[in-house]
Amino acid sequence: MRKLSMLVVPGLVAMTLAAAPVLSSAYAAAGDDPSSPPKSDTSTKKGKKKSSSVSDPKFLAAYRTAYAAIYDKHDYRGAIDQLKSLKRNDVADVANLIGYSYRKLGDYQSSKVYYELALQDDPNHVRTWQYYGLWQLEQGNREQAQYHLDKIASLAGTGSSEYRSLAEALDKPTGATLVY
Repeated sequence: MRKLSMLVVPGLVAMTLAAAPVLSSAYAAAGDDPSSPPKSDTSTKKGKKKSSSVSDPKFLAAYRTAYAAIYDKHDYRGAIDQLKSLKRNDVADVANLIGYSYRKLGDYQSSKVYYELALQDDPNHVRTWQYYGLWQLEQGNREQAQYHLDKIASLAGTGSSEYRSLAEALDKPTGATLVY
């Protein structure tokens, strides 16, 4: 049994390290580093135990494919389909990417639904606060965008890329074309 664990643990480490370049090669709007794939989560929520995303290689592979479709190929429709097929819309990282994709397609109502799902799962999901803040700006809700900016400051600080991106967008005059 000890021999088996000596083989399995290095294999898992190697798989994790092999995945790292995939994550660091994709970038979000305005050059910000996007959230990495979902973390392992074995916490309970409302009595349900979540399965660990990291321990499911099929989930991670599909997530990375959708992630690349968004940030590398700008294939938002395809990414939405891929992410929904994971059947894990309750995971903040997944819901946030679906929301981001809908926003990029101009479907603001669907985008809002998924941003709110992401924040239900993880109220401290900084990237969702950023993207939802940008959504607020696109809707003309500058006060709400400022609220999101303040939330990011409390969670990640004013030096974070998420804070800087939303602050930069807020600095633009109302009605300016925002690109992110």
